[in-house]
Amino acid sequence: MSTLKVVIMGLGYIGLPTAAFIASKKIMVYGVDINPKVAETINQGKIHIIEPDLEGLVKYVVEKGYLVADIKPKEADVFLIAVPTPFKDNYEPDISYVESAIRMIIPYLRDDNLVIIESTSPVGTTEKMAEIIFSERPELKDKLYIAYCPERVLPGKILYELEHNDRVIGGIDERSTEKAIEFYSLFVKGNLHKTNAKTAEMCKLVENAYRDVNIAFANELSLICDKIGINVWELIELANKHPRVNILKPGVGVGGHCIAVDPWFIVSQFPEEARLIKTAREVNDYKPLWVVEKIEEKVKGFKAKHNREPVIGCLGLSYKPDIDDLRESPALKVVEMLIEKGYKVMANEPNVHSEMIKDSIRNYPIEEVISSSDFVFLLVPHKIYKTFLGRLENLYYFSI
Repeated sequence: MSTLKVVIMGLGYIGLPTAAFIASKKIMVYGVDINPKVAETINQGKIHIIEPDLEGLVKYVVEKGYLVADIKPKEADVFLIAVPTPFKDNYEPDISYVESAIRMIIPYLRDDNLVIIESTSPVGTTEKMAEIIFSERPELKDKLYIAYCPERVLPGKILYELEHNDRVIGGIDERSTEKAIEFYSLFVKGNLHKTNAKTAEMCKLVENAYRDVNIAFANELSLICDKIGINVWELIELANKHPRVNILKPGVGVGGHCIAVDPWFIVSQFPEEARLIKTAREVNDYKPLWVVEKIEEKVKGFKAKHNREPVIGCLGLSYKPDIDDLRESPALKVVEMLIEKGYKVMANEPNVHSEMIKDSIRNYPIEEVISSSDFVFLLVPHKIYKTFLGRLENLYYFSI
């Protein structure tokens, strides 16, 4: 391990924790990000995202010399791709970041290198990237190991889960699978499950589609219960007393770069077959709009009574509690829609240390939101809010 060198392409929510974790095993890691500020921040032993225990680990491995960040790759033994894979306007997956990362490493590849894609990808992406590599470097045909190993970590617990979760690993051929297994066994304590690249790609999509369908069931229940005057949380608690029922809690919607995105990859490739998966996506995508409608019902009549527009306070903007990730956040969509409708909105996201979330959304202090708002809506149940909520008579919540 002392001579092994690893290049990790992408130093975001997955790439940076992965780089720091691998470096903590005394493996030399070169982290690459196209944003020079990100590389500069990391080389100072600091981080640009929020994740428990990550900053201390980054500081340690940078000081020890096991992690160095840059804007371009260099020669190494292993190249790991951990860049985003968003979808386009028509919900088709955009693998341009993955392709760009692959093209960046092509000049640095040599015989016996291992290339691993961890980015969530449509089925067949790993084989497509292999074709790109060999079209540019035909002399490397049958001399590289290329595999897919999807990340399956939970924000807030990434460092623990990187070490302890099982991993599914699939190569473009059997020898690539074995080589990737050998690499992950250096630092993963969970079981390593062998398969092929296509199955590994589909496995990642299926895991998140499964979760999306279950969340959609809970969110759909909340719509039905609201219409007939039933407390959905009480209903779910009672239904879950059944030994074989485990209904999730409804919320503002579904966000993040996995559950809110990955099911569309399946729908895009298999539009005729993925009917249930598509419907679940539509239910969860509709939920923020429904929340806005409920907020408008609550504030209706305020202007006529007080001769002014109401001030609407919104607590929480990230896609889940106690993180700073705003990607595909339904809470953020709610605030954006309210502002577009002309409402005065005061929003707070305690995990983002910036005065502005977006050009139209200011990040107000919690106390100011609470003291200045006529209505306060809890959109994301961050732990920090618990000390404030008990004294609010004008509090309404969509997520508990």
